[in-house]
Amino acid sequence: MAKYTWDHIHLRTANPEGMAQWFADKLGAEVIRTMQQGKPRIDLKLGGANIFIAPVAAGDGVNAAPATPYRGLDHFGLAVSGIDAIATDLKAKGVEFTREPTTVRPGTRVCFIRGPEGVSIELLDRNV
Repeated sequence: MAKYTWDHIHLRTANPEGMAQWFADKLGAEVIRTMQQGKPRIDLKLGGANIFIAPVAAGDGVNAAPATPYRGLDHFGLAVSGIDAIATDLKAKGVEFTREPTTVRPGTRVCFIRGPEGVSIELLDRNV
């Protein structure tokens, strides 16, 4: 059987700078700026994962973000420790919560936040 390893998440947006800034300001992502085929490229490092940001221009034929929940990729999850303090900090930064911190089973609390372009992000604390 083939072996698969995680490589990246790819996000599309009409505002790459704004999306990168949101992830940096709200979640502490590292912004990486490079050139690709003579054009500026913005990538992020977050929790050891690569997030690639692709610019979308009018007329590109890219559909608008769907409203959650929807079929297909629903969200991505980030492991945290101290979810309640983190939620308080994110609220102070103006982050929108779509689900407040909740104990879903003994030892595990989760919450969901909305990122740019409607990206749904789950925070999981498995240490409570």
